[in-house]
Amino acid sequence: MSAAIDRLAPVVRLAPAKVNLTLAVVGRRSDGFHALHSVMVPLELADRLSVSPLAPPPAGEPVVDSLHVTGFDPGPVEANLVLRAFSMTRAFVRPMWPGAPAEPPPLAARLEKRIPVAAGLGGGSSDGAAAIDAALEAWGAAASADERTELAAALGSDVPFFLAGGFALVEGRGERVTPLAGLRATEPPGVLVVTPSVAVSTARVFAAYAAAGVTPATASRITSAHLADELATGTLGAAELLARAGVLATANDLVVATGVVDPRLPRFRRSLARLLGRPVGQSGSGPSLWALYPSLDAAATAAGVVSGALEARSLVAPDPEPAAVIATRFAATTLVRRNRGERSTKEVEA
Repeated sequence: MSAAIDRLAPVVRLAPAKVNLTLAVVGRRSDGFHALHSVMVPLELADRLSVSPLAPPPAGEPVVDSLHVTGFDPGPVEANLVLRAFSMTRAFVRPMWPGAPAEPPPLAARLEKRIPVAAGLGGGSSDGAAAIDAALEAWGAAASADERTELAAALGSDVPFFLAGGFALVEGRGERVTPLAGLRATEPPGVLVVTPSVAVSTARVFAAYAAAGVTPATASRITSAHLADELATGTLGAAELLARAGVLATANDLVVATGVVDPRLPRFRRSLARLLGRPVGQSGSGPSLWALYPSLDAAATAAGVVSGALEARSLVAPDPEPAAVIATRFAATTLVRRNRGERSTKEVEA
């Protein structure tokens, strides 16, 4: 393990965004959280995390990790899941570190934020999963799949998904992840992601859902279960998935609650659907919206249409700040260890 300190090149991870193709609220757990049934898919839109081990501090001085962030502003650095992931992973590695009780050395991280923040795209959770994996490699430490999943679940609800390796059924509060075979396709579907510059708190959305006293619906649950079954066998083609986009776009039980938190968002979603002439879904608790296309090029063409409409104000965003308009596509894996696929996303701020 000590050889990790002498590493010359940083450990690099691409931390992908995700979209919820379905999101059914199926009940309330004894711990107060809502139980979910959601089919999630990673995107080629990804943050880039570089991690380097540093020399240990002098004896008696604390180990301090550092994080530098560029791109979208994720808020206070000290609250970032990357630093929390380092701390939790260090606690896991400490007993096996040579010379224990000495600490594994500090890590210096650089995070390029390409995924909009607090947008329902899972960027923070993905960064946390990438940080766990990068820290283990930087320290030369081994961890089983179960140990990695346990670390991820302790870090946050959506974090385990990003260790799954592709399409997955996510249940409970996000800790139960079942990998799915995915689509029968030669080219991944394109995805247009439009993220208005508004803050939507996930906690507030779930609170609004609970306050409405809604009995968990069955329609989203049936749609979600049916999609999960087909993706589990790998028998569903990309064209068939796109043909069901209208059904999938309605299979998110949090859409109404998100509109309660910010009433501007339903109007924007309807306007966007009219402009595109195709179904528009919401990812997670929002505010990000998605539309499916046959290819990345088709999604990029749609991104140009949306950006032009926003600039001309024929499509009015909920906030005067620029909306993120991103053309990307489904990713083959969730945790990418090289720079593969970084050019497969096209982004415009409008």
